[in-house]
Amino acid sequence: MRGVTTSAPRTWTITPTPVGHPDAVVLLRGYLDELISRYYGRPALESEIVQEMGDGSDLVAPHGVLLVARDAGVLVGCAGLRWLSPEVGELTRVFVTAQARRGGGGARVVAAAEEAARAHGVGRVLLNTRKDLTEAIALYRRLGYRETDPYGDDPYAELWFAKNL
Repeated sequence: MRGVTTSAPRTWTITPTPVGHPDAVVLLRGYLDELISRYYGRPALESEIVQEMGDGSDLVAPHGVLLVARDAGVLVGCAGLRWLSPEVGELTRVFVTAQARRGGGGARVVAAAEEAARAHGVGRVLLNTRKDLTEAIALYRRLGYRETDPYGDDPYAELWFAKNL
């Protein structure tokens, strides 16, 4: 896949980044730390973060891509895409750091992921989330994602969304 670079107002850049790159690791660990902490209502354990990190092969070509967002060079977020079929992608690991929230960052990383999906020939994007992630649910609805039938085997998924690009 050719690189997708998106610039938004301010100085945001969003670029494909290898999952093992130190910047990607920092963001994915931040994402998992927050996700796990919210789920259990306590700080995430290192062992839980390591377990959920996996090897990231689902976000590496030809299976997917990880996009990393920076604002003036500072890490601010990420989003991943898995290719479920030639026509369908799955949005995953959408994260914006606490310092970068409330300024449209979530919409920026999702828009970059949608652009990457289109560049890959994908016409439909699916995603799943948990009911306690109310900010994410509101973002996805605001961006045109609509509830759909359950798919996949994610044991934490409680809501499923889809959007035709």
